[in-house]
Amino acid sequence: MPPDRSHDEEAGSKDGAGGVRREIIFEFTPIGASVKVTAVDVTSGLEVSVVAPSSAARTELERVALQKLRYMLGRKADKHIDRKNPSDREGPGGGGIVV
Repeated sequence: MPPDRSHDEEAGSKDGAGGVRREIIFEFTPIGASVKVTAVDVTSGLEVSVVAPSSAARTELERVALQKLRYMLGRKADKHIDRKNPSDREGPGGGGIVV
């Protein structure tokens, strides 16, 4: 496989980046007939992995890993909002008792 590479990605509004460009590093690790693709957001250090057939196109592997990274960045941002303002959460609260 060609050497690992990184590139800049225009972040979406739900990725917790506030619409700024983010550097993403992709790592490809062959595992038998499969390949493990790891995508790392350099700014936050968040890392996600996907496993797929090694016959899949490299661009498709990067797309899927990037999609998962964006999803996890969005979840991380949502959790940060929940911690700042518990009233923003959906459903019942933390089970505490108010006296």
